[in-house]
Amino acid sequence: MKKAGIGIPTIQDRARQDLVKSAFEPEWESRFEGTSYGFRPGRSAQDAISRIYQSINKGEYYVLDADIAKCFDRINHDYLLSKIHCPSCLKRDLKQWLKAGVLDNGVFEDTETGTPQGGVISPILANIALDGMIRFIETMYPKKADRAQATVIRYADDLVVISPSLEIIEQCKTAISEWLKPVGLEIKPEKTRICHTLKTIEYDGKTENPGFDFLGFNIRQYPAGKYKSGKTGGAASRLIGHKTHIKPSHKAVKAHTEVIKGVIKQHRTAPQSALIKHLNPIIRGWSNYYSAVVSAETFNKLDLIIWLMLRAWTASRCKGVNYEKLRNYFRHGTVKLSNGNERQESWLFQTKEGLQLWKHNWTPIVRHTLIRPDATPYDGNWTYWATRRGQAIDTPNKVAKVLKKQKGKCTWCGQFFTPSDLIEVDHIVPRSHGGKDEYKNLQLLHRHTRDDKTALDEEMMLYS
Repeated sequence: MKKAGIGIPTIQDRARQDLVKSAFEPEWESRFEGTSYGFRPGRSAQDAISRIYQSINKGEYYVLDADIAKCFDRINHDYLLSKIHCPSCLKRDLKQWLKAGVLDNGVFEDTETGTPQGGVISPILANIALDGMIRFIETMYPKKADRAQATVIRYADDLVVISPSLEIIEQCKTAISEWLKPVGLEIKPEKTRICHTLKTIEYDGKTENPGFDFLGFNIRQYPAGKYKSGKTGGAASRLIGHKTHIKPSHKAVKAHTEVIKGVIKQHRTAPQSALIKHLNPIIRGWSNYYSAVVSAETFNKLDLIIWLMLRAWTASRCKGVNYEKLRNYFRHGTVKLSNGNERQESWLFQTKEGLQLWKHNWTPIVRHTLIRPDATPYDGNWTYWATRRGQAIDTPNKVAKVLKKQKGKCTWCGQFFTPSDLIEVDHIVPRSHGGKDEYKNLQLLHRHTRDDKTALDEEMMLYS
């Protein structure tokens, strides 16, 4: 059953879907293609972008930037169910969820295609339906002389195909369209374009500028002299005459600016502290998303734009602006950055109590480490995953050493770690209580027990 009017599964169905998803995920994660990244545990948009960078940074390429039209609404049920082999009780539940229908303003509508709207299980079902498309293209165009003829990178219903040949790109577009037909899907023409990473090209009667946008990032190449040019790599490395840069897209920057402008407008008469508390999560989250690419210039420009907005906000409250009035809202102060360093700043938007507005350029630019194509959280490689998740243990050998010390058991629940478990590194004595990042103060826990322990530590701090 689904809720009337909006078609979202009930709590009972969502809980049941989560159980079925947990049953499907370990099997399908071992089967999914290495360059699909959307709605998969341990993978992110940053992995997809890093993979694109690795695919184009040593040459110049043509790109098919495509979008699958209404992916979650049009998947063929029979095709999807034919790919899933599971106990009959689970398949019966799947059929019921797929065929449940929607009540819209009291009018019942059948769902002949598509996955459950708002369903917990919908993302993995979409990935199952689309699994095989990348392998199909790789089989059509295998590597030649260790160079890929066509590389497909997919994030949910968005995909790019990269190739040094325009002819191959055109053939891939046709091949993908044909492959999608039995799935009940098609490429969206108005959101599909063929372009080049470095040059302006004429295609299909239109002028296509170099580069493309993908997941909120702009990816393109710029001509460069010998001191800044990229290289082909290898023993016979040579200059290629250009440099690959990935930045926040203009569309993403504009949307972010509009969100901040809206928040400031909503808080015209609110206390300064309330405005800061609403803006900080927005700025931090956006900065973190783009912190692995060439974002420093964009961050600085955004900080200037926001400073001008806040100056206007101050002027509207004070009926004019002068140095003395501004100093009631902007102050000198010391800022502690995410990497632990401190810096002196002037004109900080800060309350008398010391609450500061976070700036974009306080977020350090740190290159993202691309996930291995075959890696999954269910492969039992605890060393790889504990290290990848940015825990306190900085080398795989130390992770293995802690695991050996605990004899393969979680120190809190006492259960052995299994290949499907997600484990995390924790401090025996919390750092807030003086604990240090050293071997004797580290332990490996199941994720859920770590969450319980963190909550307990926070509660104990209230009484310490």
